[in-house]
Amino acid sequence: MDCLFCKIAAGEIPSKKVYEDEQVYAFYDIEPQAPVHVLLIPKTHIASAAEITAENSAVVAHIFEVAAQIAKELGLDDGFRIVSNCGESAGQTVKHLHFHLMGGRTFAWPAG
Repeated sequence: MDCLFCKIAAGEIPSKKVYEDEQVYAFYDIEPQAPVHVLLIPKTHIASAAEITAENSAVVAHIFEVAAQIAKELGLDDGFRIVSNCGESAGQTVKHLHFHLMGGRTFAWPAG
């Protein structure tokens, strides 16, 4: 498989790690959109949120537990945003399920 995020999780491509366990890898985004911008990915390849099933959804719950922990550790007490783009028209550029954890600034809706 030629998946960028699978290679990052496997340590084949360097990243600035924030968190890692047997299911999840979290690292700083190389093109941050906020003062804090962390990507959280399952180590198991899931192409997008459209492929979440009863069989693989436990890792998504775990990712959100990890996101809350990271947000607390990084001092995002005023709030944070979690985003997952699903499909090209939604802006997904890497075909591996990932969640953007962003904070440290005020956000607008729907853009910004």
